[in-house]
Amino acid sequence: MSVGVKICGLKTPGAVAAVIAGGAAFAGFVFFEKSPRFIEPAAAGTLRRALPPGLPAVAVTADADDDAIDAVVAGARPDYLQLHGRETPARVAQVKARTGLKVIKAIAVSSAHDLRAVPDFDKCADLLLFDAKPAPGDALPGGNARRFDWSLVRGTQTAQPFMLAGGLTAGNLGEAIALSGAALVDVSSGVECAPGEKDVNLIAAFLAAAKLI
Repeated sequence: MSVGVKICGLKTPGAVAAVIAGGAAFAGFVFFEKSPRFIEPAAAGTLRRALPPGLPAVAVTADADDDAIDAVVAGARPDYLQLHGRETPARVAQVKARTGLKVIKAIAVSSAHDLRAVPDFDKCADLLLFDAKPAPGDALPGGNARRFDWSLVRGTQTAQPFMLAGGLTAGNLGEAIALSGAALVDVSSGVECAPGEKDVNLIAAFLAAAKLI
């Protein structure tokens, strides 16, 4: 079995080329302005045009309003929207209906209590992503290189295979899959040499590790 990988926070042609060469399942672009991975929609649209058919682009937002989402969709032309904030199931459904795009909803997890929302989000989102809950004082809703107890999500029933994020690296990917049972993963800080700076060698190593699982 190999694991499908989303490499997130892409900002440069070199990083995009590494994602393509390594056989990633998704290419992610971040439109949360406080993030070191932030990219303008038009710049993301230029990079997005380099993606081959079958490699979908994911636009990551957090608690964005309709105008902001419209600007991302117009400029970046994504295949998926990833809602990584405190959006409710109703907001997820609204965004999906408004844009006509598939939606990934991130759920922040620190305990089993946080999984109570899964059934409601599973009804309106196309994919669910489980990420570590930010610590008090964290400025970002994700991409904090923080892991959680991956075994918490093992056996979670979702309509589509769920995606796992939070502190993943090539070195711990096997452990993460064994504990969580995830078929898809999302990595950003784990393939960087500095916050927001992707390392093409780390991207290649992560994608190679995913193929060996």
